[in-house]
Amino acid sequence: MNMVPVTSSNLLSVGYDSQSNRLVIQFRDGTYEYSNVPSNIYQGLLSASSKGNYHHQHIKNSFPYRKIR
Repeated sequence: MNMVPVTSSNLLSVGYDSQSNRLVIQFRDGTYEYSNVPSNIYQGLLSASSKGNYHHQHIKNSFPYRKIR
């Protein structure tokens, strides 16, 4: 999976697999994988002016996740 660096105080990079709808977010304190994430949510994260705020409002408690690193 290609990880894309992002400008954020808490997020370092994000990656998305459109085949499996998996979103991976590397935070400063660990890396998490989110399941069943539609591509529009990933695109919204990339274009959000505040990546952390977008994550909190649209991803964090909306999709199953697990810490992978």
